Amino acid sequence: QFTPLVGGPDYVHCLLKPLESLATVEETVVREKAVDSLRLLAPEHSNSDLEAHFVPMLKRLAQGDWFTSRTSACGLVSVCYQRVSNATKMELRTLFRTLCSDDTPMVRRAAAAKFGECVKVIEIEHVKNELIPLFNNLAADEQDSVRLLAVEACVVIASLFKHEDVERYLLPALKQAIDDKSWRVRYVVAGKHY
Repeated sequence: QFTPLVGGPDYVHCLLKPLESLATVEETVVREKAVDSLRLLAPEHSNSDLEAHFVPMLKRLAQGDWFTSRTSACGLVSVCYQRVSNATKMELRTLFRTLCSDDTPMVRRAAAAKFGECVKVIEIEHVKNELIPLFNNLAADEQDSVRLLAVEACVVIASLFKHEDVERYLLPALKQAIDDKSWRVRYVVAGKHY
């Protein structure tokens, strides 16, 4: 809510640096609040300021040494994707693919949690060609906390796909989730109405 205090939308980018710093801290509650603030500030940027300030910050977070910054980056891709150039969109999809395949389970969990949001804003052909393989990897992840979030993402993807695409792209992962060794994953599947 500091946008008016820094001179309005033309200067909103000056709030990114302190929030970027907070988005990397170890304390989860602080990190999540920083991401929430960044998500609110993204729409206040002009398209050119998104490209010049917000996206570079997102890239720094996504490529950070600590998992904390990478988990924060997962929540920011969807809020700027639709308003950037095609070249930047391609970079953001590449960043998101990297986050979905991160070595750290916490980052994969964060990516799985935001997968549905990203699917909603990314063009459907890129969802089919680029994101579905990532979804399948997350749905088969070694961590059940990642797999159950993939089930949530499956619901969002299914709502965007035609019936034949649901069968082609999602049914194998859904069948796998129904037979998952983790009761938590099976419980989430049982609670969904496809």
